[in-house]
Amino acid sequence: MYIPRNIDSELENWRVAKLRKPLLLRGARQVGKSAAVRQCAQKFDFFIELNFDENPRYKGIFEQNLGIDEIIELIQAATNTPLVPGKTLLFLDEIQTCIPAISSLRYFYEKAPDLHVIAAGSLLEFVLSEIPSFGVGRIRSLFMYPLDFEEFLGAFNEQILLKTLRNASPEKPLPDLLHDKLKYYFKRFLVVGGMPEVVRNYAQNNDILETQRVIDDLIVSFESDFAKYKNRVPVARIREVFNAVVRQTGAQFTYSYPQATLTNVQIKEALDLLQRAGLAHSVTHSAANGLPIGAEINSKKRKWMLFDTGIMQRILGLSIGDLLLEDTLEVINKGAIAEQHVALELIKSQSPYQQVQLYYWHRDAKSSQAEIDFVVQKHSDIIPVEVKAGSRGSMQSMYIFLKEKQSRYGIRFSLENFSSLPSIMVFPLYAVKNAMHTQVPQT
Repeated sequence: MYIPRNIDSELENWRVAKLRKPLLLRGARQVGKSAAVRQCAQKFDFFIELNFDENPRYKGIFEQNLGIDEIIELIQAATNTPLVPGKTLLFLDEIQTCIPAISSLRYFYEKAPDLHVIAAGSLLEFVLSEIPSFGVGRIRSLFMYPLDFEEFLGAFNEQILLKTLRNASPEKPLPDLLHDKLKYYFKRFLVVGGMPEVVRNYAQNNDILETQRVIDDLIVSFESDFAKYKNRVPVARIREVFNAVVRQTGAQFTYSYPQATLTNVQIKEALDLLQRAGLAHSVTHSAANGLPIGAEINSKKRKWMLFDTGIMQRILGLSIGDLLLEDTLEVINKGAIAEQHVALELIKSQSPYQQVQLYYWHRDAKSSQAEIDFVVQKHSDIIPVEVKAGSRGSMQSMYIFLKEKQSRYGIRFSLENFSSLPSIMVFPLYAVKNAMHTQVPQT
């Protein structure tokens, strides 16, 4: 069972383009990169997949310092498949284990531009960081993540519900019946998460307890990968910081967490490794006085979000019953899972051709403290975003930000239906993409 992904349309646009560059699919392990390429391959007459991890002998094709014509000849001979421009898709999988193959991508662009070439790999970021200018201007990167909520709905063939959701807005709220149905799916999305294997299992078997066992398997595999991150960093060190990120989700990360055994430098190094592996995303403090938002950051103030809510809730041992049955998320790890969900949906709603940076705002005044969960840019506006784990909550920080920064409006995510308040647009937690793509209100 293949779950349709947003990336499918990008791959199709690349396939039919007259001018194209080799694609490099980047993202954490098990997010569906290989499956998406194989789905795209169905549009070609021929498909060649070289997996350097499963068959290390393929590395020899690229390690002999040969020209592209000779490489193409060897690939055809090794796979008994023709490499025909416009008709064959060449897929170089687990390419991080063959650095010469990464270097060859630029020469495919220069010497064989009519060929369709896609490369992908897990832990690819570690290799790319050590290859200066590996293909600037000659290779196009596509960043891939676990499923977003809309893709999750697609796994259950809820196309009509999805279309209705996409058409909803604060000016056009949903009927209560559909709002309740989407909340039903949303709560299950928090529990299941967006890892394709887990979602596929749940869609086919409708057994949420079995999905927890699948998540357990994934957690074991991710922790096994810690040894591959960097040879001189002990696995125990990375695991300690990984667990600290899980426990501190939704709060400014503190290096003096309980049972900490590491120095600040060691913790920062482990955080960097987790981010490169795609397992954690940073949310950095910004003064948010103007564009770009990243121009006034304080890198000492950061929140860290795990890359998947399903994995987070499993590690924390959150009550599945509370997640599914309660009409508020506030009593569940203080609502941090709602903030994590919004962070991940904000990342997934942006262009897949760039790595997304997230920011938040905090004012620590003696008489008036205020914090905004996220600040995002929409066109030339800086928009404050607040996340409420229930259907109510004070908006004091939002109004302080709006007045101080002279922003035209803010966005609030909660379990409420679509609606609006003075200078604030209200979106359900399941409709982050709607908020990012909605028309900016006119003054």
